Amino acid sequence: MKAVIQREFGDVNVLSYEDIDIPKIGENEVLIKAAYTSVNYADIKKRVGNKGKGKFPLILGLDVAGTVEKAPTNSNLSKGDRVIAFPTSGSYAEYVVANELLVFKIPEHLELEQAATLPTVSILSYILLHDIGQVKPTDTIVIHSAAGGVGSTLVQLAKLLGVQKIIGTVGNLEKESYVKKLGVDVVCTYETFTEEVLKQTNNQGANVIFDSVAGEVTSRSLGCLAFYGTLVQFGNSSGKAGTFKTSDVHSSCRNIKGFSLGTTRKHNPEQLAPVAEKVLGLFASNKISIPIAHIFNLEDVAQAHKLIESRNYHGKVLIKI
Repeated sequence: MKAVIQREFGDVNVLSYEDIDIPKIGENEVLIKAAYTSVNYADIKKRVGNKGKGKFPLILGLDVAGTVEKAPTNSNLSKGDRVIAFPTSGSYAEYVVANELLVFKIPEHLELEQAATLPTVSILSYILLHDIGQVKPTDTIVIHSAAGGVGSTLVQLAKLLGVQKIIGTVGNLEKESYVKKLGVDVVCTYETFTEEVLKQTNNQGANVIFDSVAGEVTSRSLGCLAFYGTLVQFGNSSGKAGTFKTSDVHSSCRNIKGFSLGTTRKHNPEQLAPVAEKVLGLFASNKISIPIAHIFNLEDVAQAHKLIESRNYHGKVLIKI
């Protein structure tokens, strides 16, 4: 089968398009013939070495959409089932293996191409909004990186929930019209959002802030988080850790919650099936959608990574296998 292999950290030139053997499945595992995989910023971080040590050779990629080739005996999955999944060892390949707990059937009326946009960003967004942030319709919320995959999904889910005021941040105001179409009420840059949030809330601050950027954005977020508010921290795309002091939270009754989809896939995969069913249903009924920025062929994965690194796109970047 064809796959993209990485043997060292570095720029896009470390990605090699090769022939390798089709992987074997073990107990409780599913072999999936891949149709599409999405490219996530986590792939870039892993490629360059920002995600810790790499066990080479490796295959990048967090999620896949495709069809079941082989399933365990007595599984609710059968050959030919259309599924999304979180593979065990990457998804930039024609065939991938996934734990059956991390394989979810696609509803009949949802196209594979659209299903491929959703596994990582939509399941993560749903958990962040409903379980971690516990957002209520009366809340004012801030969504950092609102034009990104998770950000744009969070906006749509918050709108579906009927959230009173959604404030979104972007790195470039050229993305303002895009995020406003999604449902953002007020658009700010990372430099101006603290003052704007206070202005929009009568100096009370936002009830929930979703932060995937970290670094200085974390401290600026604490500068406009309301009493009893929640800062949800789920990434550090800035490449820097966000910091806070205990005095930032205890006297104001605020809290900081962290969440990682990767950790949950590893340690609590059972949590994801009901969420996957809900978001797949939302996509199948056209209640939310994620625009596709570009679809690359597997051999052109380097171009996909360059587009992600440019941040000059809206929606999801897919690879057609």
